[in-house]
Amino acid sequence: MEQLCDVADECVLQCEMIVEGEMKVYAIQVEIRDINDNAPSFRNAETQVKVSETAALGWRYPLAEAHDPDTGSNSLQRYELSGDEHFSLAVQTAPDGEKRLELLLAKALDREEAAFHELVLTAVDGGDPERTGTARILVIVLDANDNAPEFSQAVYMVRVREDVPVGTVLLTVSATDADDGMNGEVTFSFQKISVKAYDIFHLDTETGVITLVRSLDFEESDSYELGVQAKDGGDHFDTAKVSIEVIDVNDNAPEMAVTYWVSLLW
Repeated sequence: MEQLCDVADECVLQCEMIVEGEMKVYAIQVEIRDINDNAPSFRNAETQVKVSETAALGWRYPLAEAHDPDTGSNSLQRYELSGDEHFSLAVQTAPDGEKRLELLLAKALDREEAAFHELVLTAVDGGDPERTGTARILVIVLDANDNAPEFSQAVYMVRVREDVPVGTVLLTVSATDADDGMNGEVTFSFQKISVKAYDIFHLDTETGVITLVRSLDFEESDSYELGVQAKDGGDHFDTAKVSIEVIDVNDNAPEMAVTYWVSLLW
């Protein structure tokens, strides 16, 4: 029927018949009735949809409709969406009767909770039994910079002998950011440091390693406090304190102080 009548609800073929011996022509109408011999189908078996994790509730995305060559009640009747509570299906009927299919955001997204959502869109016809066709929808959640870096410790403490050689790694500060890509890339810097300490300690901006670049001297200073900052690819940051205690070693010889007393006898 689909080949002869396309999508017509009623299909009638007009033809003529000649009865042998009578030489008489009879007009005949042949009505072709549709049967549910086709299932709905989607042009693409899989669709990828990208949406920001900050998208507002009610965000919509148009979806391609299914096609069913059957007619009448055997044709496509409804759609169903399964797989995730974050999304629902909206079917809009245009003035000309055409149905427009849209994916609707029903619950707020969080990429750190789920970076992907897999949905199944099902098209159902009205036959008995029903025939169905499915398409897979993969929703990719795009990251937004909604997380700040976090140091593993609020205070880092280290005790160092004053005779450790220059180039020694004293400690490593570390911070993590739950965001993805540039939003999750953390760089380190000194946020608060004295001029003297800046000449003694070096902080690697990428690894957080603090090394000694000038010799320590307990007699010059027995402790240092440094403020460090971890910043992501946006404007979010965290701060921590580094406390360095310098341990004295026996690197100075005793110095004798002699006081002379002069006694005068008269």
